[in-house]
This record gives sequence, structure tokens and C-alpha cells, in this order.
Amino acid sequence: MIKIRKNKTDNAGGIMLFIKKTKTIFAKNKFLIFILPWLIGFVLLTIIPMISSLIISLTEWNILSSPKFVGFDNYINVFKDPLFYKSLRVTLVFTALSVPINVVLSLFVAILLNSEIKCINLYRTIYYLPAVVSGVVVSLLWSWIFNSEFGLLNNFLLKFGIEGPRWLSDEFWVMPAMVIMSVWGIGGGIIMYLSGLQGIPAYLYESARLDAAGWWTRLIKITIPSMSPVLLFTTLTSVIGSLQTFTSAYIMTNGGPNNQTLFYAFYVYKHAFTWKQMGKACALAWILFLIIFAITMLLLKVSKGKVYYESKDGGDII
Repeated sequence: MIKIRKNKTDNAGGIMLFIKKTKTIFAKNKFLIFILPWLIGFVLLTIIPMISSLIISLTEWNILSSPKFVGFDNYINVFKDPLFYKSLRVTLVFTALSVPINVVLSLFVAILLNSEIKCINLYRTIYYLPAVVSGVVVSLLWSWIFNSEFGLLNNFLLKFGIEGPRWLSDEFWVMPAMVIMSVWGIGGGIIMYLSGLQGIPAYLYESARLDAAGWWTRLIKITIPSMSPVLLFTTLTSVIGSLQTFTSAYIMTNGGPNNQTLFYAFYVYKHAFTWKQMGKACALAWILFLIIFAITMLLLKVSKGKVYYESKDGGDII
């Protein structure tokens, strides 16, 4: 009986000591109190799920039964699957086509919207609004626009005597359709570029005009170098977002026709919730993480020394 009481006293003392140390940490680092809600959410919703998915990727699990440890078999089987390479190719092609178009078009529109003209705030709002629309709604809207029988786009082309293609059911035209649809969301990039453009000192343009520099020279010599940090950021986020494309394939094409829109993220979803291969799905997700990480590091390395910062060590981003 005496031993039990002693153990209880030791436990209570340990708890009090832990509470005291925690209070001391928060007292010395008060900023932790303000970031604690985010920190808890980050641990619960990001760190723990990532660790769990890594463990699941080493198992064979169909969700309904208990997981069975299989080691690296899921990763080996992934590289034996032809659909893995198909989905990777589709995703990389979409990224290579959509990202440059979106970045260039966003920058061009932002330059136009940076002008001092009447009702400019209204125009900026109009261009930004599509970016806040839900991805599901956008996919449904473009499904109607691309409809080969009564779609808005084909009806418009018909007025000029052009018979529109079967956008979403033709293997050749479905990828251009996806790229065209991606332009819908350039509003977010426009806002980023607008903020960057308005941060460029006006005296740089005034000096260039005094030297008789034209619009194109000012764009190449002043605007783009000054905007390079924003361009790098938007390019990185656009690449990462494009590599995780899912909604358009899920809502509009279901990966067809003939797997021409089998985006990688949709391929992961099919394994997890259609084919009930959760272990392989988690393995695919980790492979995608490594691919995104590698592409991100490559872009940062390539841009090293080419990105202008106002600090002394501008360009050393890694």
C-alpha cells in the first residue's frame, strides 16, 4: 500500500515538473503562444498524416481488412505498372504546356492592369474573380463550354464556318482543352504580379525614358529583372499545383479518353478509393512528393544568380 502511494506521488511530481518546464519554455519564448494553434494543426493535419502514409506505403491494405506488411513491394510494383508512366507523362506534359502560358499571360495582363486608366479597380476585380470560384464549379462550367454538340465554344466556331472538335472525347484535343481551361485561374498570378509591379521604383522607368528606351527594352531590362523573385515564386507554385491536378480529370473526363487525362493525382485516387489499394496509393503519393521536391530544387538551382534581390547577396537563394 505504501509503494502504491509512493508511485502516485512520483507521478504527480513528474506531471508538475513537466507543467513547470512547459510554462518556463512559453515564458521565455512567448511567440510560441501565438503560433500554437497553427503548430497543433500542422502536427495533427500534416506531420502525423505524412508519417502514417509512409507506414501504410509499406503495407498491403484494402481499407476493409487489417494491413499486411510487405516492405518495399508497393514501390517495386509501381515502377512495373505501365499506367504509372502514362500518368506521369500526362502530368508532365500538362505542366510543361500550362505553366509557361499561365505565367506569361498573367504577367502581360498584370502590366495592362497596372496602367492608370478610368475604372482600373473594376477591371482588376473582374480579372481576379474567376480565381476564387470552386474547382468543381469551374470543371462543370468548362464541361458545358467544351460540349461537342451544344457547347458554347463549338457554337461560336460554327458561326465562322468552323466545325469544332470533340474537345473532351478526342485523344488529341483533350489535352489542349485542359490547358485552355487552366488559363481561367490566372487571377491569382495577376494579383502577385501587380503587387510586384507597383513595388518597382518609378525613377528606373523615368531614367530609361530619358535614354530613349522603348517599351520592350524597359520590359527586358527593368520590369522582368525587378520582378524575378515574384516570377520565381509564381512559377514554383504553378508547377507544384499543376503536378497535383485532380479536379478537372475527376469531374470532366474520368481520366479518359484512353487515359489521356490520367493525371498523377487522379491515378493515386483511383488506387486508393476505386481499386482499394491504399498501400500502393501511399507509395505513389510519396513518389510524387519526391518528384515535386526534385523539380523544385532543380528550378531553384537553375535560377540561382538569376533572381534579383535588393539585399547584398541577391541571387543566393540556396
